[in-house]
Amino acid sequence: MLYFSKLKIISVLIFSLLVSFFAISNFIKIENNIFNRNINLGLDLQGGSYLLLEIDNTPVIIQKLQNKLSSLKKFLKENDIRSTNFKIINDNKISFVIDENSLDKVLSLLQDKDSEINPYFQRFKTHEFDIEEKKVLSSSNIILQFSEYGLVQLKSSSQNQAIEIVRRRVDEIGTNEPNILKRGNDRILVELPGLENPDRIKSLLGKTANLTFRFVTLNEEESFGTEKLLFEDGTEAIISKRIILSGDNLVDAQPRMDSQSNQTVVTFNLDRVGAKKFARATSSGVGKRLAIILDGKIISAPNISEPIVGGSGQITGDFTFQTATDLALLLRSGALPAPMNIIEERTVGPGLGQDSINAGILSLIIGFILVVIFMIVKYKIFGLIANITLITNLLLLIGILSLFEATLTLPGIAGIILTVGMAVDANVLIYERIKEEIKSENNKILAFDSGYVKSRTTILDANITTLIAAIILFILGSGPVKGFALTLGVGILTTLFSVYFIARLFTALYVIKNKDKEKLI
Repeated sequence: MLYFSKLKIISVLIFSLLVSFFAISNFIKIENNIFNRNINLGLDLQGGSYLLLEIDNTPVIIQKLQNKLSSLKKFLKENDIRSTNFKIINDNKISFVIDENSLDKVLSLLQDKDSEINPYFQRFKTHEFDIEEKKVLSSSNIILQFSEYGLVQLKSSSQNQAIEIVRRRVDEIGTNEPNILKRGNDRILVELPGLENPDRIKSLLGKTANLTFRFVTLNEEESFGTEKLLFEDGTEAIISKRIILSGDNLVDAQPRMDSQSNQTVVTFNLDRVGAKKFARATSSGVGKRLAIILDGKIISAPNISEPIVGGSGQITGDFTFQTATDLALLLRSGALPAPMNIIEERTVGPGLGQDSINAGILSLIIGFILVVIFMIVKYKIFGLIANITLITNLLLLIGILSLFEATLTLPGIAGIILTVGMAVDANVLIYERIKEEIKSENNKILAFDSGYVKSRTTILDANITTLIAAIILFILGSGPVKGFALTLGVGILTTLFSVYFIARLFTALYVIKNKDKEKLI
């Protein structure tokens, strides 16, 4: 029946007013933190930068191969298997030669799933022998390579580490509401709303920030255990490959002004393990030059005049305060597991974003006015009830999005406009059904009640199927697609609430009061 208990009426009113208040809070300033919740504008509406980064996993693969090569030598030695000529081929395979008499034993060990040497290498080949095919052996040169599963695991691990480091660097800059997401297993999407100049963040995200401390040798030419590296000004130095200290031991780094030299420096503090290593190295290396190397380039190479035992030090160089600040940020956030390249970049200016907002609002206003006029012309007083419900529906939709501080994108505005049409569609179905019921039912209250009840299945079926599509889009989609799915899904729920609680309440009040009229609709 068209009957609402006082408790239901009060509950509907309180819920509607409370959620509507959150919607209105987007347009007025509220000091109370509990109620100060607003919709966040997406990158396409408030402007900002969009970066798609691709991780170059080649260095990670090479490092894993080198580690595996060492453990493989140890493994074969412990099993009394003679092996020689270990090398890495094409940066993706390990090659070695074994005694042919031991070949069956080696293949058996390598094929063992529980072997410590075989967490990733699940395909093994020889030049003329394939373990999987069980062909006749004629060579003792064995080649190991990563399986597809092993590569996926390695890339996934590298991506997870890279996302965490990227998040730290972005957070250090203080960017408002950054969006950092996985794309595949070797790409990272970074959306930075409100960031007009992306050059600094591009510079920070493009640096691996692999910091090492190594001694400068007295040799004038490269030899075993040394390599030639460049200073930032292009001069050369021969550096030992032995790493005294790495950036992993840094606890903190900050830019400072050196009072003595009046230069900008970066001071750093080490953890307990790093402090011990640094004290031991500087104690034995008094008089030597200690090179501070970042991503393969020498930042500075000061002379060690006395042991540094306090667990802290400073990096000098030709720094401005900005470059020193960025270097300190990179050191604090940690090194990326692999280099990253920017493969796609978009920047949306705030003016273009405002144009998008204006266009979306204009579309919503035009669509809303046309719907309002149609409903009043077609259904008179019930059209007015439908329009009031429509306004309430929009307030509920915006209020719920505000309550959860959702991000609104341009496709999200399209979802709101679509909600307006769907809300009216439900009312049209109900009113047309009521007209059919009035033809066969003399009691107008029963006719209106039957109209709502009998149209419920059709409306629910239509909205539930759309809701399922919205949920799938939200789960599988990204960025703007997810924004559209969110507003569409929430709009469906607010539409059903508005139609079957608010519109039905107003309709019931009017019909009960005017039940003796000859024609109501």
